[in-house]
Amino acid sequence: MPDEITLVAVTKGFEASIIKTAFDCGIKNFGENRVQEAEEKIGQLSDLKPDVTWHMVGHLQSNKAKTAVELFDIIHSVDSVRLAEILSRRVQKPLPVLLEVNVSGEATKGGFSVGEIAAAVEEISQLSDLKVMGLMTIAPFVSEPEEVRPVFRKLRELRDSLRLEHLSMGMTDDFEVAVEEGATMLRIGRAIFGERRQ
Repeated sequence: MPDEITLVAVTKGFEASIIKTAFDCGIKNFGENRVQEAEEKIGQLSDLKPDVTWHMVGHLQSNKAKTAVELFDIIHSVDSVRLAEILSRRVQKPLPVLLEVNVSGEATKGGFSVGEIAAAVEEISQLSDLKVMGLMTIAPFVSEPEEVRPVFRKLRELRDSLRLEHLSMGMTDDFEVAVEEGATMLRIGRAIFGERRQ
């Protein structure tokens, strides 16, 4: 795996002791999907700071924004200008964020549409203390990873056109294709930790 790719170990459903073991094995970036679950675990693992980076990778409700900016070092899932504005008001120091793009146009997924993203980047980039670092997408669930290549390719093209740095894309079932299409951050859970326990 190239050095420029950050492996984010997604720890949803796994307790703090398992995260500590992964940290001891050399993993330094951890992703959580839910603020409430993250709050408990990050509190238990406070001694890992400053050597660990916490990533918010799941849907972020606006009423959890204040807690999220206190817990996380980077948020992958900013899916509306309104959420970005709330984060900007709550944050106390510069916060890297990625904007979520619904590349496939699935009704069940959040995020900006492909047509909205350029204006969103421009607007959110003006907000104080938010640093738009790149784009994120969740690919459709498919039987063959190759089927999602066009989604990842489109996100890379969008990132390049907007002159941003990061691409958060690729999970356990499709990360090889994501890497081939230029991912800089992979969100991997099952391939590291096995099936979730809860």
